[in-house]
Amino acid sequence: MDQRRRENPIALAIAQVVLWGFNKHYRLFREISAGAKDRFERGAWQEIQLAQRERIAFYDRRVSETALRLEKEFNSEELPERVWQEVKYHYINLLVDHKQPECAETFFNSVCCRILHRDYYRNDYIFVRPTISTEHLDSDPPAYRSYYPLHQGLQPVVRKMLEDFGFAIEFDDLGRDVDRIVARATAHYGETLKLEPNHQIQVLSSLFFRNKGAYAIGKIVNGNVEIPFALALLRSRAGGVFVDALLFDMQDLLALFSFSRAYFMVEMEVPATFVQFLRSMLPARPKFELYNMIGLQKHGKALFYRDFLHHLSHSSDQFTIAPGIHGLVMLVFTLPSFPFVFKVIKDVIAPPKEVDREGVKAKYLMVKQHDRVGRMADTLEYSDVAFPKNRFSDELIGELRRLVPSQLLEEDDRFVIRHLYIERRMTPLNLYLQSASESEACDALEEYGLAIKQLAAANIFPGDLLYKNFGVTRNRRVVFYDYDEIEYMTQCNFRKVPLPRNEEEEMASEPWYPVAKNDVFPEEWKTFLLGDPNIRATLLRAHPELFDADFWNGLKSRILSGHIVDVFPYARSKRFAHSDESQGIRASDDAEALDLQGD
Repeated sequence: MDQRRRENPIALAIAQVVLWGFNKHYRLFREISAGAKDRFERGAWQEIQLAQRERIAFYDRRVSETALRLEKEFNSEELPERVWQEVKYHYINLLVDHKQPECAETFFNSVCCRILHRDYYRNDYIFVRPTISTEHLDSDPPAYRSYYPLHQGLQPVVRKMLEDFGFAIEFDDLGRDVDRIVARATAHYGETLKLEPNHQIQVLSSLFFRNKGAYAIGKIVNGNVEIPFALALLRSRAGGVFVDALLFDMQDLLALFSFSRAYFMVEMEVPATFVQFLRSMLPARPKFELYNMIGLQKHGKALFYRDFLHHLSHSSDQFTIAPGIHGLVMLVFTLPSFPFVFKVIKDVIAPPKEVDREGVKAKYLMVKQHDRVGRMADTLEYSDVAFPKNRFSDELIGELRRLVPSQLLEEDDRFVIRHLYIERRMTPLNLYLQSASESEACDALEEYGLAIKQLAAANIFPGDLLYKNFGVTRNRRVVFYDYDEIEYMTQCNFRKVPLPRNEEEEMASEPWYPVAKNDVFPEEWKTFLLGDPNIRATLLRAHPELFDADFWNGLKSRILSGHIVDVFPYARSKRFAHSDESQGIRASDDAEALDLQGD
């Protein structure tokens, strides 16, 4: 492209408008994320939930706003092909000293995909591949702080680390918290550990806020050894802050950043530096999941899709229908070599389901915006996804044509699916139970019951409790993943089945009592959940209250009164034992009293 074309003023102006849109988005994103600290200090739990929902909507609003401005100011849909190539060139130049270039590239893609035909979805026009490197980006001040116990002593360093977070509220007992952190850290990596000259503690400068918790994320560096950790901080009912747990175990850290939990609020100027730090701690977590977890899920989607394309080019197996009982709402398929499933809403949703396409999409958005308490899988939503036709099994092609023809566009060598969801693949609980040992089945059923309780405490009623709608992860955690029937607990009416008044009512095949749309009868679940004697014994022993309407109404009443139960991503056995519990220092007593926390 010659210099004359590169200086096209229209192309430059379009690039500037797109970057204006992204900069506005990220400014608002940072403001609402930075406000998490104040909300935590005030104990404004309802505001936290509202902010979480609002932040998720920011991105699409800015994309629509920017696309509309381009249409009005430049008649963008009518511009010739060469202009869009020049737009990308100018945009790259504008990102040279940008602090969030990778996210700005994704925003550019989103805007262009609102305007341009799919024929333009190539690297000539959008960022199919990233252009600006983020490897050596950093903020001022730096993204993490370093402390040196070898020279200053561990106790003073830990105290300084906690003080540096600058809470506007006091610690309930800072000295006690410091002592407990030092004792647990010393027990973990040993008093006899030879300290190297580079011995230090590195901690990300911003806290990670989620629901009622704040987390300090860091690692201990000693020679060539790095020990990642997380400090969990909670606000007490007395109005102070305290350290609730120090997490070293990798499974605890992975659970903290699980795909089944809500996104963190983190104040970041340069998100790439935070992700780079997190990857050094959690190499098993793909980069796209880390971007998701810090609230930049749109860029996470872009990274996932690049990973997917890379996998397609380096594999040869075929997409097939996912194992398990076929649902009435979704056609689900998978690629055996890729640990995810692809879910397409069927054109015709058969009875007894009473939901349409828009209703299903609303339920999935509801899950995206809600606290998932570690029990609902995150989803990635895509439009116009192209697949190589020769990678689809004949059976899957037949089902696509039969069940989702409105969502399927067939081209010479590829299928384009107009709308789908992608979720991490899990083993359906019903299949898991068929092959599990007795102890594995007991553990899974206890997890299943706990998952239902924790969802209920977070104001989510799953609706369909069949085992096929729950999955077992690689860590044997039970997660719910079928959302078309979920409701808020507060919208459900939990009832006991009325006693029959006579023999005719007792023998009737249909209910003799009126049933409204949102009426729920927990005792009826025994019929379809407890048919197997072993399952019946385990569930009735571990979670008998699941079948009692009074239990559900009790949870509903607490939610209606404004009470928010937080289920923390670590077991109660990992918590520090607080001696002043009578003053209400422990923030999740309610979760434990309801047997919602688990171990």
